[in-house]
Amino acid sequence: MRILLLAHSFNSLTQRLWCELGERGHELSLELDISDEVSAEAVALFAPELVIAPFLRRAIPERIWRRVPCLVVHPGIPGDRGPAALDWAILEGQRRWGVTVLEASAEFDAGDIWASADFAMRAASKASLYRDEVADAAVRAVLEALERRGVDARATPLATLDPASAGRWHPQLAAAERRIDWQAETTAEALVKLRAADSSPGVADQILGVPCRLYDAHAAPAVAGARPGEWLARDGEALLRATTDGALWIGHARREAQGAFKLPALAACPAAAALPAVAAGGIGRVRYREADAIGYLSFDFYNGAMSALLCRQLVAALDLAAARPTRVLVLEGGRDFWSNGVHLNVIESAHSPADESWRNIEAIDDVAERILRIDDKLTVAAVRGNAGAGGAFLALAADRVWMRPGVVLNFHYRNMGNLYGSELWTYTLPRRVGAEMAARIMDGRQPLLGRQAAAMGLADEAFGSDAQDFAAGVAERAARLASARDHSALLAAKQARRAADEAARPLAAYRAAELARMQRSFYGFDTSYHVARHRFVHKAPHSWTARHLARHRVGA
Repeated sequence: MRILLLAHSFNSLTQRLWCELGERGHELSLELDISDEVSAEAVALFAPELVIAPFLRRAIPERIWRRVPCLVVHPGIPGDRGPAALDWAILEGQRRWGVTVLEASAEFDAGDIWASADFAMRAASKASLYRDEVADAAVRAVLEALERRGVDARATPLATLDPASAGRWHPQLAAAERRIDWQAETTAEALVKLRAADSSPGVADQILGVPCRLYDAHAAPAVAGARPGEWLARDGEALLRATTDGALWIGHARREAQGAFKLPALAACPAAAALPAVAAGGIGRVRYREADAIGYLSFDFYNGAMSALLCRQLVAALDLAAARPTRVLVLEGGRDFWSNGVHLNVIESAHSPADESWRNIEAIDDVAERILRIDDKLTVAAVRGNAGAGGAFLALAADRVWMRPGVVLNFHYRNMGNLYGSELWTYTLPRRVGAEMAARIMDGRQPLLGRQAAAMGLADEAFGSDAQDFAAGVAERAARLASARDHSALLAAKQARRAADEAARPLAAYRAAELARMQRSFYGFDTSYHVARHRFVHKAPHSWTARHLARHRVGA
């Protein structure tokens, strides 16, 4: 079919559906919902048989849905309505939730239902559920709706709702409804509110008297003598706050000030540096464990962003893991994101964003080089969450790359002001797919699914029906790799290839050439990177849709 995706932004769910539908042979184009006029123009130019709206913040104009069938992806169960469905599901403790695909009509979220899919709710943030369970359910529901609805106006919907009694309306929550009473609420109660507001809009509160929005919360044990609501300690850039029966780590915050944006909690409120640093048992962004001859290193950074500080912590952890008497080292990244590369928000907040960009790219290059130089064990990148830009290329530094089939990957940098990129991609990408394919991937700027990456040679395998199944598959494959009779031969071949590659062209030469290009973006006359980063961090409204996505505008 000829399908136009209409979306507020090209977010993870929109990218997932873009890949899933394209893989099935549909002819796709995308328009960002900038205005009614722009959306109507896109419909006129592309002449779609169907419009799918995976992520919108306002209703589709009547002149569009009367002209062409429009299917809306709603993150709620059949009959649920309103813009805050998932927020309410978390706050109300729903055990099962779902996604409904319904037809746009005059009544908001009350059109004919063409498909739905449900899932078990996990104790996680709204953003985490959205990227995982909601995305999987949305794919199932959209594919079912396409099979049932198609372009046949005579097709029968799954259900028809009466707009007068179309189900429960879930409005946006007011800040007061999300507020935490630290003097009365338990850790579990406060955590639910924080999870329901993450990653937007956050919980309105304060850090040491500074008005902030709080995000990225993690439960912690009680601290003896702590008063509920008291800010107690810091670990890295996370801050610990007491509840009535325990404590919570707050990883990120946004000051309630004009132009403020989300930052690590300590960076958002520097006065918290006076809090005592914990010696052990902190938030634990980087964790290491062993099973038999296998080491597992996870680095679960918020939104997959890796500041210079976090990169240095990861290099130190890699040093310790490399020194262990294991045969295989599995790099797990985080559950939601394997990595998304440098930390653009921290860079934006720096006194000199150019200098901080340089520090950050040097630090993440250190991570990539450290992985590549581990020569006495086999390394595996187990990509269980989405990855983009430098974070996607970081995975290629490992000897083996295993992925969940549905993870969304962006192997390119150009969308951030035509950045050239580093992380030693000029070495790791061509050695996997060849120079010609590497150039096509970099120029195409298209998202990929994990299974598509495996088919192209960017990954060795894609497997697992869900996160648990993937974890079991990783453990099984890592065990086979560690106990393989030819493990010594595999290790010797790895060492020989690395030595030959180093003799042909040292890693230092690749790195220097990449950084020379990056230096121009950071310090040169072309400011497109700084403009793009600023717009991204400050969530500036979109003014256009990129031509590589808005295919109806190519040549228009």
